Amino acid sequence: MFDPSILTGGFPLAALVALIAGVFSFVSPCVLPIVPSYLAYMAGVGMGDMAGEVRARRAALLAAVFFVLGLSTVFLLLGIAASALGRFLLQNQDWFATASGIVIMVFGAHFIGVYRIPFLDREARIDAGDRGGSAFGAYVLGLAFAFGWTPCIGPQLGMILTLAAEDASLPRGAALLAVYALGLGIPFLLVAAFFPRLKGAMGFLKRNLEQIEKIMGLLLWTIGLLMATGSFSAFSYWLLETFPALGVVG
Repeated sequence: MFDPSILTGGFPLAALVALIAGVFSFVSPCVLPIVPSYLAYMAGVGMGDMAGEVRARRAALLAAVFFVLGLSTVFLLLGIAASALGRFLLQNQDWFATASGIVIMVFGAHFIGVYRIPFLDREARIDAGDRGGSAFGAYVLGLAFAFGWTPCIGPQLGMILTLAAEDASLPRGAALLAVYALGLGIPFLLVAAFFPRLKGAMGFLKRNLEQIEKIMGLLLWTIGLLMATGSFSAFSYWLLETFPALGVVG
């Protein structure tokens, strides 16, 4: 059964960060531009059909559901693994938090534009073969996506895995990565379900990818600073004390 105690302490803030990081992963430069064509391929339909035919959009939505399930499978396993690893890191927790925070700040500065780290600008896609047009194929592509796009979504995902490792709780780690998967996966479902209506919004996002990257970098840098200084948990409790309504979440 679900244990409500996993939502206590600093989890609400960590979950909010994970959700935002998931959304930022979706609108990153190597994910957002390929979403429509990826959905059409997974559904086995043409781009024009997905924009006009109800049946094609339903096929795209079904494919998107299984694609997100594939993503979630990998992220949940990563969350459990990170939490298990965290148990071994507890004796060096302060050092681990400081080092992780500094690394995340370095990634954040990359996205802000202070400098560029070449491997973060590459797409490491895994070729899953001809898997278009089936629910199973979409699930396999979800698995491949989660493993293969790490150079682009890695800094965001790494931040959430670090939070999971610091907590060292398997249920909380899995829950944290589930929230991240929601942040990345729900936009896929929305695009599949409302593609014609969202074309304008996606165009706006594509035109402003540079600004989105900077905002994402600022988020990473700020969270990294809080982790490096040991202030993340303190900030979480301050939020709960200042805004008691947040306690409803946890």
